[in-house]
Amino acid sequence: MLKKSVFTFFILAVTVVAALVGSSIYTLYSKKRLTVDPKVKEISGIEFDKYKRLWAINDSGDKPKLYRLNQDGSIAKEILVTNAKNIDWEDMTQNTFGHFFLGDFGNNKNDRKWLTIYKIENPIDIKGDTTEAEIIKFTYPEMDGTPIEPDKRNFDLEAFVAFGRHLYLFTKNRTEPFDGITNVYKVGDHAANFDAELIDSFQTCTTLEKLCWITSAALSPDRTKLVLLDSTSIWLFENFKEDKFFSGDVSRIDLGIVTQKEAVTFYDDNTIVFTDEEFKGIGGNAYVIKLDEVEKKVIRKASN
Repeated sequence: MLKKSVFTFFILAVTVVAALVGSSIYTLYSKKRLTVDPKVKEISGIEFDKYKRLWAINDSGDKPKLYRLNQDGSIAKEILVTNAKNIDWEDMTQNTFGHFFLGDFGNNKNDRKWLTIYKIENPIDIKGDTTEAEIIKFTYPEMDGTPIEPDKRNFDLEAFVAFGRHLYLFTKNRTEPFDGITNVYKVGDHAANFDAELIDSFQTCTTLEKLCWITSAALSPDRTKLVLLDSTSIWLFENFKEDKFFSGDVSRIDLGIVTQKEAVTFYDDNTIVFTDEEFKGIGGNAYVIKLDEVEKKVIRKASN
């Protein structure tokens, strides 16, 4: 009788787990819109140009290029930034004028002292297949040249947005033990050398870094919504005051199973597009959600 009870419990547990996994897979893949060309399999940043065409960049190892994608995910055009290097391109954003910013600021080992952002014109204004960038450099004042202690390793970076005349950088937390805090730094949006100014922070989770470290960010075209991306979620911030992005309402949108989600942007004020990198045959897709259709878990409501 005992063995039969144990077996029944085991079958029930397997059934429940299978149902949860199946539901999680559906949650993600029901949002899939296209598979990205394998040439951009390490997609790390996306943005729409003024004609609402999707552009993408690759992570480290590729040439300093932007790729325009067709609606089926194939590559329509490539643009080379002739005075740039792709040491570790990690995100792409644009300001209200349409300038694109390319973030070469990946810092996995927390040992890069100076980091780079390339500023170019909107791709629709680039007539050929090359362009030159305005170069923005920045450093973290907290990095004094000595090795960073494990519990202070919060100087990796994969996410930023343009707001007003500044760029806002959201760190990818690599602390040991993991404390789940993304720090927000502020630099100017023009060619100069900047000391990044720490202005705020937000805690996602403390369970496991690969579930909730921040890998991309985006602002809605009307500049009223901020989203941060991690491997399982989109964090939505609304009703914030000026550049205090975490001062308003906070919600979490479940994206289903863990994949290497690395890029997010807004198509319009209600529509979000995000992508994941291809890894061992999984991912390499673009997905779409509409904010007025998805379930949002309220994490915090702003006080009046």
